[in-house]
Amino acid sequence: VTIFPAVLTLPEGGKATFFCNISMGTDSGSDYSLNWYKETNHSQAQKTAEISRYKPMTETEKYRLINHTPVFEIEILNLHQNDSGSYYCGLITFFEPDKVMESNRSQLIVTAAPQMNATDEPEMEEGTPSEHIKAMLLGILLLAGVVVLLIFGYLTFTYRRGEQACAGDGGYLRMLNHHDGVTLQKEEQPPVVIISTVDYGVLEFQRDQYSLVPHKTQPVEQTEYATIIFPEEKPVTPERGKKHLD
Repeated sequence: VTIFPAVLTLPEGGKATFFCNISMGTDSGSDYSLNWYKETNHSQAQKTAEISRYKPMTETEKYRLINHTPVFEIEILNLHQNDSGSYYCGLITFFEPDKVMESNRSQLIVTAAPQMNATDEPEMEEGTPSEHIKAMLLGILLLAGVVVLLIFGYLTFTYRRGEQACAGDGGYLRMLNHHDGVTLQKEEQPPVVIISTVDYGVLEFQRDQYSLVPHKTQPVEQTEYATIIFPEEKPVTPERGKKHLD
C-alpha cells in the first residue's frame, strides 16, 4: 500500500487530496477494506474514515473517499490548522484474519489564511476584459441618463415660467377692463388722449352806415344774432398735443 503526495501544504479553507494505491497480486478477487488514519505529534493513530472494496464512495462532514480500484482518492474538506499532521492508509484483508498492511506517512501542513487589508485592491484576472467593458458601458449609460434628466428639467422650468408670465399679463389686462370698461387691444400701443381745444376768432358786428337816427329821438334797442361754429374735435395724440402747446 502506497500513498502520495508525501508532503502537502495548503491554506485554511481549502481542500487536501491524497491517493492510496493498493496491489493485491494474484488475490484480486479477495474482499478488503481501506481505512484512513490520522497521526498527530507521533501519538497513537486515530481512524477517521473507511471504505470497502465494493462501495463507490463514502463521505462525512470532514472526509470524502472515492473508490477508483486499485486507487482510492481521499479528500480532507474545509481545512483548518488543527488538521495538520501525518496521514496514512491501512488495508485490511478478510481472507487472512487480522492482516493489516499500512502505507508510508504523508505530511499535511495547513497554514493560516492570507489576510487582505482594506486598502489592498483585489488583483484583476488577466484575460477578462469583458468586465471592464461592462463597467465602462454602465458608466456611459448612467452619465447619458443624468444629462437627459437635466435637459428635461430645464425645458420644464422654462415652459412653466412662460406660462406664469402669460397668466400674470392676462390678469393685469382683465383687471383694467373690469375697472375702466375699456377694451385694450395691445399693451404696447400708446394710449389715446382726447383734449378739448378752443379756436379763438374775432366776431365783428356791422352796422348800416346809412341809417340815420334823429338827434333827439329815443334810440331803438337793436339785437343781432351770430352763429359760432367750432371745428370738429379730433383725438389728439401726444405728438399733436405737444405741437399744439408749442
